[in-house]
Amino acid sequence: MSSVYVASPYGFSPATRGYYDDVLLPALRSAGWTPLDPWADDDGSIASAFASAESLAGSPAYQRALRELDARIGAANEQLIRSADALLAVLDGSDVDSGTAAEIGFAAALGIPAAGLRLDTRRTGDNAGVTVNLQVEHWLPLGVHRTVEAAVLGLAPAQR
Repeated sequence: MSSVYVASPYGFSPATRGYYDDVLLPALRSAGWTPLDPWADDDGSIASAFASAESLAGSPAYQRALRELDARIGAANEQLIRSADALLAVLDGSDVDSGTAAEIGFAAALGIPAAGLRLDTRRTGDNAGVTVNLQVEHWLPLGVHRTVEAAVLGLAPAQR
């Protein structure tokens, strides 16, 4: 089964996390993809490390604990992207999320095919020829799609 890294800011809010978990990930699974989910914390170790770091707030160790956690998360996401057959980038927001943009660029540098999904109806492109930032779109060879169904179909050329 082919794997797809899901680059998305949806994990930051309970409002969007529900859509991510209940609609987007199941749609990918139904199409035969194994989603590589950077938001997954199945064993609770990330939440535990974050709570531990937060307990240090105000102390000199606080920033160090957060930097260590951030490095751990970044390295884990890097490994997920490196192991992916494709990348699906959620492009919602008034501008593309900076972390998502970085993940798109990293995947492009590795030669991993990527598609974008933009459900947000606001116009944010540099001009009428693009949906979002033209540089971001340049690194999405599988296109930018306006529905989950279209995005899943757009990923098909990368499926093994």
